[in-house]
Amino acid sequence: MKLVGIHNFIFLAGIIGAVLMSGMVDWGHVNLLGVHRGIQDWVRDGLLIIMGILSMATTALEIREDNDFTWFPIIEVAYLFVGIFITMIPCLLILKAGADGQLAFLINAVKEPVHYFWVTGVLSGFLDNAPTYLTFFNTALGSHYPGMAEAQAVPLLMTDKALYLKAISAGAVFFGACSYIGNAPNFMVRSISEEAGTPMPSFFGYILKYSLVFLLPVFVVVSFIFF
Repeated sequence: MKLVGIHNFIFLAGIIGAVLMSGMVDWGHVNLLGVHRGIQDWVRDGLLIIMGILSMATTALEIREDNDFTWFPIIEVAYLFVGIFITMIPCLLILKAGADGQLAFLINAVKEPVHYFWVTGVLSGFLDNAPTYLTFFNTALGSHYPGMAEAQAVPLLMTDKALYLKAISAGAVFFGACSYIGNAPNFMVRSISEEAGTPMPSFFGYILKYSLVFLLPVFVVVSFIFF
């Protein structure tokens, strides 16, 4: 046995570095074709594309052929998640409206850490977990430190109310495994497996046979132990 194409770890490190960089620096904002984004975000995306191109250009085609590499799984995921991201915008805007939106009853009912864990988690299982996390992160800030500037409120949430932050973070991450669309890699692994001839459960079959049977009991135990 041997590991080939090992130089791709350099590009993987570049991807990780680019993502970390975009979250650590603030180079201002720019408006490009009506899209207002941080300069560091554009740089990050450019670096991700460059890393992918370098990997394709420097890795022998025979290696990808030996691994039965095809573009089908990632294309299928791209189509699916473009549709998901477009259709979930109204849902996220309703959540973002907080107590002034149509889901005010849900936002107002979220008070204890265990509430944050389950509500953030359930929504993250069917929406993108990053904006769901941010929604309830801001909900926690507004609930505990109303009117306080974010720069002062965030450190307090991370220390005095750390359990709330842990609940939000755990819910956003753990529940992503509850469905194929909870995280993009979930669906990609399913697509790769089916293309290789391995039968995979359907969307609802996965939820009924595995999420409800195995994951939810684990989350209940986690709730009792930690929250």
